[in-house]
Amino acid sequence: MIIAMKADARPEDIQGVLDKITEQGMQALNLPGGDRTVIGVASSIPPDLREPLTELMLSMPGVDHVAQVSRTYKLASREFHAADTIVDVKGIRIGGSEIIVMAGPCAVESREQLLLAAEAVKQAGGRILRGGAFKPRTSPYSFQGLGPEGLQLLKEVGLETGLATITEVIDQHDVELTMEHADILQIGARNMQNYPLLVAVGKTRHPVLLKRGPSATIDEWLLSAEYILSQGNPNVILCERGVHPLDRAYTRNTLDLSAIPVVEEVSHLPVIVDPSHATGDWRYVGAIAKAAIAAGADGLLVEVHNDPQHALSDGPQSLRPDSFHELMQQIRRVAGAVDRTV
Repeated sequence: MIIAMKADARPEDIQGVLDKITEQGMQALNLPGGDRTVIGVASSIPPDLREPLTELMLSMPGVDHVAQVSRTYKLASREFHAADTIVDVKGIRIGGSEIIVMAGPCAVESREQLLLAAEAVKQAGGRILRGGAFKPRTSPYSFQGLGPEGLQLLKEVGLETGLATITEVIDQHDVELTMEHADILQIGARNMQNYPLLVAVGKTRHPVLLKRGPSATIDEWLLSAEYILSQGNPNVILCERGVHPLDRAYTRNTLDLSAIPVVEEVSHLPVIVDPSHATGDWRYVGAIAKAAIAAGADGLLVEVHNDPQHALSDGPQSLRPDSFHELMQQIRRVAGAVDRTV
């Protein structure tokens, strides 16, 4: 339910509505944006209480009108929150007019490796350093990451280069530790429906990047975001990284390019694209990255490694520093064509 206040509603009118919703045992959210205050009821409203609650709200001073949210996902819906959400990460605004590029190696392997990648990312104009400390892999024999040591290296290199950082968290018990070392918590595709983990990151106000699962519908993806939002964390970034491929002989996944404008229509959350995991092949990363920008993506998540042939994780899809620098120049031109900046 959404309660739209009149343009001239007084602060005490707004607080009165918030208090009345709370008195009914429900969660009230004061939503910014637009030319008037909008208040949302985040809790599920039983069918027999919808009409009485609507009448109660309409009787409150300063209330203009009341509307129901038709989507199964409420807080993630643009019906609930009309204005675009901007996620602020150390002054970097994700979801605004600037396209934000996050880049770095799939996995943190050593301080030297991470620093070389970070310097290349910064020099090319990337804003956020990515690097995995915990790596959930298909095979138990594949490199699983450096764990806490990798987190510490990511934090040190981020501070040294002045880049904000993002890394994956795979266990609800590691959320606090990961928050201490990284500016954005990444929920990987395999964990999109790891509900205890979603609830755990939702109880923080730390920025969260939520990747779409390889078999997930758009509604399932947004309902996973709903788990995070419903716990009080509004700082959610969505990441499209491709769904199960139609032809694995050529690409790792099939990027759902149409999901970008669709999600931006039905949701207020920022959407970025991971062209590295979408293709699985560095030769195609640039084309998909440029297509994503043209389709309206708010950012990119790109894998960069100084020596991809010897990378411990995802070398075939990683760009070398010179290729990344060239890509950044190309996407600046695409961004300009759609009235965006990089």
